[in-house]
Amino acid sequence: MQLNESYWFAVYTKPRWEKKVAKLLSEKEIENYCPVNKIIKQWSDRKKTILEPVFKSYVFVKVQDEKKWELKKINGILNFVYWLGKPARIRDEEINTIKKFLNEFSNIEVDYTDIKVNSKVRIKQGVLMNYHGIILEVVGNRAKVKIESMGIQLSAQFDKNNIELLAHQR
Repeated sequence: MQLNESYWFAVYTKPRWEKKVAKLLSEKEIENYCPVNKIIKQWSDRKKTILEPVFKSYVFVKVQDEKKWELKKINGILNFVYWLGKPARIRDEEINTIKKFLNEFSNIEVDYTDIKVNSKVRIKQGVLMNYHGIILEVVGNRAKVKIESMGIQLSAQFDKNNIELLAHQR
């Protein structure tokens, strides 16, 4: 290990704070990488291209090993991603691979949530947006969700991209 050598780490951010954290890190002249994906969002009256983080609640940061703990003082950073009890170091090659992949492909999806039967989820968009439910069945890219409201049980099929696991189950 060389003195003053910097390493990549992944930090866990507040929900939907990835770009804000990256901006705060850049303002402090700390090297960071928040991979984004161009997504076309459709509203009832318009379409808009937005930059959406590829890895939800994660930002990559390159700092010296002895200075990494200072990152936790930055607003929006909750913690490091740990591996074997220590903040996980990420090799430069892995960051470069992500960059190359995103330069070559568009409309990227990262499926690191393993949605299982009986998982508690939240609907992300549509008529039932923000309703919570329980997964009854998963077939391919579709999930059947039971939503309890007003003492009535409703069951509907959703695209897996339109549901998210509730935080306490991750």
